[in-house]
Amino acid sequence: MSSVKAIVSGTAASLAALGFLVATPAQAGVVVKSSGPSAGTYPVGKKLDDASSVTLRSGDSLTVLTSSGTRVITGPGTHRVGARGASKRTAFAMLTRQRSGARVRTGAVRGGASSEATNTNLWNIDTSQPGKFCLPGSAELTFWRPSVEGGETWVLGSAVSDFHIHVMFEDGNATATMSADELPLTHNTLYDLSGPAGGPKQRVEFVSLTETPDNAEDLAVLLAEQGCSAQLDLLSDKLAS
Repeated sequence: MSSVKAIVSGTAASLAALGFLVATPAQAGVVVKSSGPSAGTYPVGKKLDDASSVTLRSGDSLTVLTSSGTRVITGPGTHRVGARGASKRTAFAMLTRQRSGARVRTGAVRGGASSEATNTNLWNIDTSQPGKFCLPGSAELTFWRPSVEGGETWVLGSAVSDFHIHVMFEDGNATATMSADELPLTHNTLYDLSGPAGGPKQRVEFVSLTETPDNAEDLAVLLAEQGCSAQLDLLSDKLAS
């Protein structure tokens, strides 16, 4: 058996020296947005090899998250999925980092300039977005608001009981962090989120993830499967090529 292994090893080395390299699996891209006549053929969450091609019709628009970032493909015609570009691994790591509970002053601007903040973390619970939020197992939860102007108190209440908590934002701060003990993440539990300005409540639902993929493509598939569309949009926007 050892002789056979030696022969195979020697043959492989000879082929490599001659330029005959063993093929490696193709990188997989993921559809994160899809519209137009071909949307049914390329639904959100569908995996596509970077080396493959897609055939689109007039009015089609396809956004694919690949190993080199997010790419928007529009029809009609046949288009290669992958495109050369710098790796987005560093940007992905920053977007999905799990921080400590220290509150960070984000985007505070004075003197008449814009005071709009930018959500820079995928796991922040965006108060401006209703729907599902996928969250990793963590000892802390962080809420995020688009504006940093003034102190605010938001109310998150159960849609089926009288349980509620107050989410308090400090002036100049876009985030508010609390212990997970204050808001236990229960799968498929519905909540209503209301802001200090009044108006209709936003229905939100938290999905507790048992594991979190360490790459953008697999995480995009998971977010699509769980219906966490706002986070899927944020992921694709932040990793845009």
